Formats: sequence, C-alpha cells, structure tokens
Amino acid sequence: MEYPTILIFLLAMFVLLTSAFSSANAKICEHEFVVEATPVKRLCKTHNRITVNGQYPGPTLEVNNGDTLVVKVTNKARYNVTIHWHGVRQMRTGWADGPEFVTQCPIRPGESYTYRFTIQGQEGTLWWHAHSSWLRATVYGALIIRPIQGHPYPFPKPHRETPILLGEWWDANPIDVVRQATRTGAAPNVSDAYTINGQPGDLYKCSTKGTSIVTIDSGETNLLRVVNAALNQPLFFTVANHKLTVVGADASYLRPFTTKVLMLGPGQTTDVLITGDQPASRYYMAARAYQSAQNAAFDNTTTTAILQYRKSSVMKPIMPSLPAYNDTNTVTAFSRSFFSLRKVEVPTQIDDNLFFTVGLGLNRCPPNFRKNRCQGPNGTRFTASINNVSFVLPNKISILQAHQLGIPGVFTTDFPAQPAVKFDYTGNVSRSLWQPIRGTKAYKLKYGSRVQIVIQDTSIVTPENHPIHLHGYDFYIVAQGFGNFDAKKDTSKFNLVDPPLRNTVAVPVNGWAVIRFVADNPGAWLMHCHLDVHITWGLATILLVENGNGELQSIEPPPLDLPLC
Repeated sequence: MEYPTILIFLLAMFVLLTSAFSSANAKICEHEFVVEATPVKRLCKTHNRITVNGQYPGPTLEVNNGDTLVVKVTNKARYNVTIHWHGVRQMRTGWADGPEFVTQCPIRPGESYTYRFTIQGQEGTLWWHAHSSWLRATVYGALIIRPIQGHPYPFPKPHRETPILLGEWWDANPIDVVRQATRTGAAPNVSDAYTINGQPGDLYKCSTKGTSIVTIDSGETNLLRVVNAALNQPLFFTVANHKLTVVGADASYLRPFTTKVLMLGPGQTTDVLITGDQPASRYYMAARAYQSAQNAAFDNTTTTAILQYRKSSVMKPIMPSLPAYNDTNTVTAFSRSFFSLRKVEVPTQIDDNLFFTVGLGLNRCPPNFRKNRCQGPNGTRFTASINNVSFVLPNKISILQAHQLGIPGVFTTDFPAQPAVKFDYTGNVSRSLWQPIRGTKAYKLKYGSRVQIVIQDTSIVTPENHPIHLHGYDFYIVAQGFGNFDAKKDTSKFNLVDPPLRNTVAVPVNGWAVIRFVADNPGAWLMHCHLDVHITWGLATILLVENGNGELQSIEPPPLDLPLC
C-alpha cells in the first residue's frame, strides 16, 4: 500500500516534534553518594555496615526516560568501592558502568568519582549496587525510571508506587564471610536472614518493631517494584490472598499476566500491580529461597512485610503459603508467562553464534597449600567457569582502560566461542572436566554484530539455576528448556515474535536459555552469574565490543576523574 507523500511528511514531523519535546523535557538529575560505615541493628545485634548516605537500603533514585544522571560517589569507608547501575544500557558511556577492574579501577578510601550517564529508551525498575567484593550486601538501592514527561504507562495509572527490595543479611561482616571462603576454598557461610526494604520482619528475633509496612486503600490499584537484591539466593515472593499482575521486568514492559507468586533471581526486577480487593485487614508479603542446587546449604528462613489496608483494625496479619524450596515447576510456569508487550525486532540472521556452558568446578589442592585451605569436597577448592575458563579479574588496571590504551598483558581475546570439549552437559560428567583453566579472557565482537548465545547449565558438582547478567545490554530470551540444548530440535521452539527483553536471565537448573541481541554498544562488558559466590569463583567473562564507524558508534573518551589504580 502506497502512503501519500503528505502523510509521510506529517509522520516524520510528528516523530521530530516528539523527539524535540522529549529532549526539551529531559533533566539532569544530580546526586551525592557518601559510602561510609554506619551502625545498623538487626537480629538483636548492632554491626557497622557499609551504607550510602547512612541509609540501608540506600536512596531510591527517580528519573524519567531521557534524563541524565550525575552521581558523585565519595568513599569514606575502609574498603575499595565502585557502583554499578544494574540494567542501564550505558550507550557509549561504559566508563560509568562500575564493575571493579572491568570498566574502572576502584574508588579508594578517601577518593571520589562522578558517574555520568543518560537513560535512553528504558522505563520501569532498575537498581544500583556496589560492584566490589561483597559490599553490595548492604550497598544498594532502587532506580525508578518513569516514562518521558507527559507520556502514560501502558497500564492503568496506579494510585501509589512502592519499591520492594529483597535482600540478604549476615550476622557477620559480609566481607569477612567471603574472605574466609576464599582462604578455605569452601562454600561461604549462608546468610542469617532475608529482608524486605532492609527489615527481616516478624518471623525473626528482635525484628517485629522494624517490619516494613505497605499501605493500600480498598479498591485502589498500586504498583510494587520488586527487586531481588539478595547476594546469593533466587527468591519466591507472594502476598497473602492477593493476585499480582506482572506488567514489566528489568525496565521493559510485558504483556500483563496474573500470578500468585513471583520468582526473581538476584539482579532481576519485576513490576506488579496489586489491587485492594480483599477484606480490610493486614496481609503478609513474604519471600523465601528457591533452592535448585542439590545438597547445598542455604538460608531457609522467610522474610515478611505487611500489606495494610488503611481502615483495618485487625492486628495479626494473614500468612501466605509459599512454594516448596525446590519447586522448579512453579518457576518454569512463571518464566514461560513472559512476553513482550508488542511484536519486537529480534535478530534473525546471526553473525556470532556462541555456546556458553556455565557451572561449578573443583580445583585440586595446590601442593603448597595446607589442608585447612582446601575445605571443599574431598580436600578440593570450589571454583566456577564459563566454557571451562574461570575468570580472573586484573588488579593493576581495568580491562576497558587496557583496551582503550592498547596496553598488552592485561587480558587476551581468545575466550572460546564453544566449549573445547563437547560432553553430556547435564549428565554424569567426567571428572577430567571438573577443573577449569584460569584466565582473563574476552570474546571480541564487531560493532553491529547480531549475536546469539546458548547458555547451558552443567551438572558439574551440582546443577543449579544461574541468573546470568550481561552489562551494557538488554537481550531477548527467545527460548528456555531442560536437558542439553539440541539445535536440531530446539530451534523450532524459538519465539522470534514477542520474546521478553531482559538484562538477567535465570538459566533453568539442568537446562539452557537462548538469548539474542545486536552488539550496538562499544565497550568491555562483563557477563556473569549474579550469585556473588559464583562470580567470586570465576563464573564470568567479557564481551569486548569494538567501536564502529565515527563518533556515534564509538565509546566516549574516559572522564578526567576516572579513578587511578
């Protein structure tokens, strides 16, 4: 069908005017973060915890699509720190992404660094967190991105909006917990509590007074912005007697669907509408572990907050039922409900077809180590890898700086596109494949390359649901399944019409996920498991996206205040 020239002209003018209107309304939002030790009392004990501006969780940042964030971070703590803006595309601004020794050297105690970046084409809930050791246990907060001013949500406007940050609490210094595990080679001690907005809730000792309360009026519909900020645990979340309508995830809108329970891997966000359609009372919101790894210790406690109707006189909240800890069927049904709100443009021709195995491993005890340094199974040390390469962070300069300045010897670009050896990934794996090689290896992508990555869980040590996060990108999850991925039979299952757009994919336990994206953002982008114990062990790699043609396809020059190593 031919469109009249005048109609094409009018449409073009509309797009230009809309763009101009959006730019005119875009704001520069400036904030100051002071990272410092703060006394925090939980579970009857007061600990000095690293916080931002003395708040736990840290401040909620609220912006509109198109706004620029400028956040000066001053480090008054005793540890090195960086801040990652989880899920922000960081188009050409990789210097602001935040992972320590990947895009920047850490902010040393007494130093500061200003993160500058623009939110482009993203709406919904993201979050920010420390990306240095295990500091993100307490250094995190919500990042709320509303539509461009004057533009509505694609769902009925909620009466109120509430961030729900799910976290994890140790009755010890989290840095000491990870350091002890690194010394011994064993798994780190599990957390002592989960939290909702920093509070464990009524089911823990000395916690009732602080329990988070979310108010609702009868008949109104509110938006809950749920973030799994826990360090090492996928979590189920539910509200007693209420249905949740999922409308977005990872700052991307979804075709709405109704569910009684959410499952979020660490790093993931989910936006849900909840309606006050129950008798005026008090109802527990609750979260507890989804534990897919067999025979692995985990925190089996339950955190609660209270959904309180304004006119309720009832004192005791109603408790919901939660899925069993290992209820993979519920997780599968939930993840299969995700579709983009509209048809989307998924790459159909693929330039880089990658196959990444993800999983654990065991290193033999080095000859110079005493037995107390090899407390993993049968006198080994835990490790983890992608394609049998266990990632090692540099410690003298960041990968992005080395790449930009052409400094050799910091990393190599020989990360394998496929596993070196094909094997029965989810079966009984030969012990010869349990010990990965160590290296700082990146996979190089040309600007504009259309990329497919099959992410395959393995049963080495134990199969597990891995939340895999890619910095600097959103990607389409075109398929998920169980067992070993088989291109011949599984490709027919790909959704190339309306798959969900995410920044973190929960790869099914003993299964696989397939993601697609276009490499349109130059830089050094960390891809890793968002269970922090696994990234500590090396379950990570770098996707190194080269500059394209001209300034607009190239990474910006580094800021003058970029921290020095």
